[in-house]
Amino acid sequence: MNIKRAIVIRVRVIFILVALAACAIPYKVAVVQMVEGEKWKAKAEQVNFKYREVPATRGNIYAADGSLLATSLPFYQVAIDPTVVDEEKYKSGLDALAGQLANFYKDRTATAYKRMINDARSNKKQYLMINRKQINYQEMQIMKTWPIFKEDRVDGGVIFEKIERRYQPFNSLASRTLGTLNEDGVGSGIEYSFNTQLKGKSGKALFQRLSRGVWKPLFNEEDVKPLDGYDIQTTLDVNIQDVAETALRDQLKVTMGEFGSVIVMEVATGYVKAISNLQKNAVGTGYVESYNYAVGDMGRVEPGSTFKLVSMLALLEENKVSLDDQIETGNGVHYFYGQPMYDAKIGGYGTITIRQAFEKSSNVAISKLVDMHFGSSPSKFLAHLDKVGLAQPLNLQLSGEGKPLFNKPSTKTWAGTSLPWISIGYESKLNPIHTLALYNAVANGGKMVKPLFVKSVSNGAQVIQSFEPQVIREAIASPKTIAQLQELLLGVVEYGTARNIKNPNYKVAGKTGTAQKYINGKYQEIYYTSFVGYFPADRPKYSMIVVIDNPKGPATFGGDVSAPVFKAIADKIFATDLDLNVVNSSKILPKVPSAKFPYVATGKGEELQSIFDYLKLPLKFPSQEDWVAASTSTGQIQLQLVETEKAVVPNVAGMSLRDALYLLENKGLKVNFNGKGRVLIQSISPGTRLTPNTTIDLVLG
Repeated sequence: MNIKRAIVIRVRVIFILVALAACAIPYKVAVVQMVEGEKWKAKAEQVNFKYREVPATRGNIYAADGSLLATSLPFYQVAIDPTVVDEEKYKSGLDALAGQLANFYKDRTATAYKRMINDARSNKKQYLMINRKQINYQEMQIMKTWPIFKEDRVDGGVIFEKIERRYQPFNSLASRTLGTLNEDGVGSGIEYSFNTQLKGKSGKALFQRLSRGVWKPLFNEEDVKPLDGYDIQTTLDVNIQDVAETALRDQLKVTMGEFGSVIVMEVATGYVKAISNLQKNAVGTGYVESYNYAVGDMGRVEPGSTFKLVSMLALLEENKVSLDDQIETGNGVHYFYGQPMYDAKIGGYGTITIRQAFEKSSNVAISKLVDMHFGSSPSKFLAHLDKVGLAQPLNLQLSGEGKPLFNKPSTKTWAGTSLPWISIGYESKLNPIHTLALYNAVANGGKMVKPLFVKSVSNGAQVIQSFEPQVIREAIASPKTIAQLQELLLGVVEYGTARNIKNPNYKVAGKTGTAQKYINGKYQEIYYTSFVGYFPADRPKYSMIVVIDNPKGPATFGGDVSAPVFKAIADKIFATDLDLNVVNSSKILPKVPSAKFPYVATGKGEELQSIFDYLKLPLKFPSQEDWVAASTSTGQIQLQLVETEKAVVPNVAGMSLRDALYLLENKGLKVNFNGKGRVLIQSISPGTRLTPNTTIDLVLG
C-alpha cells in the first residue's frame, strides 16, 4: 500500500511540473513578442543584416611609355533570387532563360536548369548560385538581355557578384618585378611594395545574410562608395624587357644553368629599364620567374672577379700603384698563410702590368697587391666599401632587398687569408643590383645613383607622388681614379677576358666574374658567372649586369656564359635606340655627294642605271651584278658591288626598306625595323657568318 501511494505522489508531482512547463511556454512566447519583441527584432537584424566592406578597384601599373603592365579586370559570379520575380514574368520567361543558361554554360540541360530554379522558388530560397564559373564584363552585358535577367536585380532577381582578378597583358614579362599580393596581404614586387597606393580605400554597403556564408547586397542610402587605387608608372621599357628576358632564357637553355638574372639600368638616372629573374621550374623542363635573385637575399653567393673593381679603386685612391707598374704572378699559384691562390690560366701570366692583371683577371696579381698595401691595415681597405656605398643596403623601392655582407677583422671567422680572398670577391655577399650600382657609378663619372623601379604615383592625370633620380654618393672616388677605372673596364673588352663581345659599332666597358660556390662548408666546382658593364663606353647611356648560376658544359667562365647575353641585349638596344645612333650615323652611311649629283645610296643596279639614264647623268657601271652601292669620284658616280651570294650577312646600310627586306629575308633572317627612310644601322655586322632564323634589327632614317 505504501508503494502504491508513493507512485501516485510521484506521478502527481510530474504532472504538476509538466503542467507548469506547458503554461510557461505560451507565457514566454507572449513575453518575447509583447515585451521583448523590439530587442529580439533588433538582434535578428544585427545577425542577418550587416554593413560589409566593398573592396576598391586596384590601381593599374604602367611601363615608362604608358604600356599597361598590370590591371584589375572585373569578373562576375551569377546568382538569382527567384522569389522576387513577378508570377507572370516568371512563367513566360523561365523556359527561355533555362535554355540560354544551358547553351551558355553547357554543363546541364535546359530542363535541369528550369527544375533547379523552380525548386528554389518553391522553397522560397532567396539566393541560388547559377554556376560557379566566373563570367567577364561583356558576358554579363549579354546576360542582362535574357528573359527575367533583363528585369535587373529588383524585379528579375539576378545578382552579379563582382570579383576582380589581376591581369598582366604581357603575360610573364617582368612578372616577378610586378609581383603578386594574396588575400592575407603577403606578396612581392611592386604589387606588395606599393600596395598602400594601389589598393585604394574600401567602401561599405548593406548586405543581407541568406544562408551560411551567403550574403546578398542591398540598396541603401548610407552605402559608402569605394575609392579606386592610384596608378603606378614604372621605369620599365617593354621592348628592352622583352629583349632581356629572351636573351637570358635562350642562354639558360643552352648552358642548363640553375637560375639567371639581368638588370638594365639608365646610367644618368638609375631608372631600371629591364629586370629579369629566371630559374628552372619544378620539373626542370623550362624556366620561370619565381624569385627576385637580382634584388633579394640569395644566401652566400659571392660576386667573384667583378669585385676586383673595388680593389683597384682602393689601390688607385690610396696612390699605391700605377696602371703600368709590373707585378709578378709567377706560375699562377701564390700561397697566403699556407693557402693557395690560383689564376685561371694554367702556368700563370708571369710578369705583367697591373693594367694587364685586371684585363686578364689575375687572382694572384690583385690579391698580392691588396695584401701588400693593406695587409697591415685591412680596415683601411674595407673603409672603401663605405665610401662607394656597398656596405649597406640601397633602400630600394622593392621590398626584400638583400643586405651586403663582408667578413671583418672583428669577427671570429677573420683569418690571415681573409683580405686576399675578399679582394677578388670571396668571403662576401653582394647582390647583382649592388654590383650594378657600383659599375653604373663609374660610368656616371663617379656619381652613384639609386636604382629606381617606379617613377610616379598618380590618380588619373594628377601626379600624387613622383620619384626623381636620387644621388647616393656624389663621388665614389676622385676624377683621376674614375678615369683610370673606365680605362681598365674598356681594356677588359678590348684586350682581356671579354674580347669575344667586342664589336665595331660601339664600345663596351665591363668586367667578367667567375666565382666558385661555397656549399656545405667548402668551395665546390660549381660556378656563379657574371658580366657587368656599360655601353657605349665613350658616352655611357646604359649599364647592365648578367648573372648565370651553375652553367653546364665545357665553358663555365663569365666571359663565355654571361658576357654573350650582355652583348645580345646591348646589340638590340643599340640598334633600336635612335639617340645612340645619331652620332654614329656618319660612320655607316655613305657621304652625300656634291650638290650637282643626286644622292643615291644602295639599290638594284638596273634600277639605278635607268634613273641615271633618264636624268642624263654620267654613270660608270662596273658590272652587271644586281646590287650596288653608290659613291662619287672625279665628277662621276661609281657603283661598287655589294656581295650577296656568300653565306654571310650582307651590308644593307643605305638601302630602302623594301630592298633590305628582300635581301635579308631571302637569306633566312627575321627582320625587325624602326623608323622611316633608308637603313642607318643593322644590328648584325656585315660579313657575319649567316645563321638561319636569326633576328636582325634595322634602324631607318
